[in-house]
Amino acid sequence: MERVGGRPRQVELSDVLRAGRQIGLRDLSLSAVAGKLGVSTTALYRHVDGRWGLERLIGEDILGELELQDDPAQGVVPHLLSSTLQLRAFLLTHPGLAGYVQTLFPRGAGGRRVLAAAGEALERRGYAPEAAVVLFAAVASLAIGFAAAEEAQRARDEGFDDARREAHGALHTDPRLERSHRDLPEIDAEEYVRMWLGAAIRGCVTAAPPGMTLNEMRAALHAAGEDH
Repeated sequence: MERVGGRPRQVELSDVLRAGRQIGLRDLSLSAVAGKLGVSTTALYRHVDGRWGLERLIGEDILGELELQDDPAQGVVPHLLSSTLQLRAFLLTHPGLAGYVQTLFPRGAGGRRVLAAAGEALERRGYAPEAAVVLFAAVASLAIGFAAAEEAQRARDEGFDDARREAHGALHTDPRLERSHRDLPEIDAEEYVRMWLGAAIRGCVTAAPPGMTLNEMRAALHAAGEDH
């Protein structure tokens, strides 16, 4: 361990942040950061409160870079689809971030800023503030889920193509499933996510259009989920 004046080197918060960003959220740990800085994990507790504090420091710093572009000419559905696709793309460029926001969002200033800006964009389209936040959080959770699944798949990329071909081949030999899968088209991840995310957003906005209070939105969503 590097020493200055006979004492262990003190690390600054900026050192922890820099090392954490270099390691990335996917591989982040107190021991990894301490090892990169050449100090003991105890030295990090001057700046972060354990693993949760370290994750929040790095995660919120990354989220501080996220700017969801808003085209004022877009209606509610295309706006939400654009915003959530931007969110998914951002998450996929930062391994581990999808899991971070999926676990708890918002945790800190970066997440609160993103959520506030998204809510304001929906307020400009006729939603009450509380309804805007609830609607965006709901559709964003779908985009986050897609991103987390895609990231998990990428992390197991070795041998994935062979495993996929084997699984698809088994479908065509299963008499219960062969017919339903025979004519399915091949689509890539981008088209798949856009298609189903767009359908989910249209359903949400149909059930909870602009102008509703949060209580009215809750009642409408309950009604939409009931069997008739």
